[in-house]
Amino acid sequence: MAISDPPATGAPTTAPPRLTGSLGVGAIIFMVVAAAAPLTVIAGAVPIGVLVGNGAGYPAAFVVSAVILLFFAVGFVAMTPHVPQAGAFYSYISRGLGRPLGLGGAMLALLTYVTIQGAVLGYIGQAVADLLGRYGVASPPWWVWTLAVVAGIGVLGFRHIDLSSKVLGLLLIAEVAIVVVLDVAVVGQGGPEGYSTGVLSLSTVTSGSPALGLMFAIAGFIGFEATAVFRDEAREPERTIPRATYLALAIIGVFYAVSSWAIITAWGDGGVVERAAADPGSMVVETTEVYLGTVAADVLNVLLVTSLFACALSFHNVLARYYFNLGNTGVLHTRLGSAHATHASPATASLTQTVISAALMVVCALAGLDPVLEVFTWLSGIATVGIVALMLLTCAAVLVFFRRTRVDTRPWQTLIAPGLGFLGLAAVLVVLVQNLPLLMGESTALGVGAGVLLLATLAVGAVIARTRPQAAALTDTDLSS
Repeated sequence: MAISDPPATGAPTTAPPRLTGSLGVGAIIFMVVAAAAPLTVIAGAVPIGVLVGNGAGYPAAFVVSAVILLFFAVGFVAMTPHVPQAGAFYSYISRGLGRPLGLGGAMLALLTYVTIQGAVLGYIGQAVADLLGRYGVASPPWWVWTLAVVAGIGVLGFRHIDLSSKVLGLLLIAEVAIVVVLDVAVVGQGGPEGYSTGVLSLSTVTSGSPALGLMFAIAGFIGFEATAVFRDEAREPERTIPRATYLALAIIGVFYAVSSWAIITAWGDGGVVERAAADPGSMVVETTEVYLGTVAADVLNVLLVTSLFACALSFHNVLARYYFNLGNTGVLHTRLGSAHATHASPATASLTQTVISAALMVVCALAGLDPVLEVFTWLSGIATVGIVALMLLTCAAVLVFFRRTRVDTRPWQTLIAPGLGFLGLAAVLVVLVQNLPLLMGESTALGVGAGVLLLATLAVGAVIARTRPQAAALTDTDLSS
């Protein structure tokens, strides 16, 4: 049967421009795993998760997060053949829950990815300055390095996607390799208490604040869901997107769980919380120095910077494709939906995001915000709540879509797994909202303000749908099933 929505009155009948490419499963995995910034998560989030979460039981938080997101991915993948647009969240939400919520999801996705990229850009500026300072080299302010990174990312984003995928591939291999080498060294030598068994003990896993641990763990997966954004540039998207989604989730989940267990082993179940409390920022670097030597620790410091660069570049590519698809549908200015004649890239959309990133960082610098304690913390707090809310809406859209259309009646793919994903994500969202002030630098005012901003952004979609019905009509291509 054909599944399509009727075009809005006066909507253009010509097909919108599409991006082209031949990205395979591996290239897309590089894109989305780079967005998750695995080395940054291991070096930054793991010590904090151990400290404020459940100590030696923290690896279990990554396992639980991966299971919840696996349930989400099953429904997401099942619906992929019935969503022809490369718009990811907003396309899925529109198909299942209607255009007003779909457009609200589009605006929320833009806010989410702009803020997470902004958080990373603030962090990388300080990371470069700290790296130079470690070796006694004088450095200009953090925002100088940040703006230089924005310019470099802008150049790569303007070019064909294959160039970005190659750069991301090289950077990702390097950052994952050093952590794997560290993991192997820890396993080979053991820790002061042998091997960690905390993750196998229910009392340890449930000790402390496991909800806070889960909150920090699930934030480390942000980016894996963006596989569908590259649909137009994928080779055989009907097969490539599902495979890339599952593999990216599996790779990230296993990597985080094993590597966090290795870090805990290196310090011992009884001493890891004390070490994390002393200085979480240097914990993994010191672990590397102990097990692999000073040179390896120096290399890890450099790779932390390249990990952040890869993360920022990946989110830039995702945002450019959001702008491109929203420009094609008339939600944003139609020029954003134009593809470069030579590079077949969303060039105008990419330039737009470069300007937005630069402007956001300039505002943060002029406001005198600390690039880590304020820029990174506040913006990543907003993004974490936003991404979980979007995934929750997507699960709901999957459930409603298959109940309404009956194009797929397999119970596991269309009801059980997405239903479990919805319940799990709803629980995570409740924890996030309750702790939003913590994510926003322990400020209640900022927490409330962030919540209002997220809700207002979601509501913008309904306003667009009502005031611009032609723009709200997302173009659907007939699909046979």
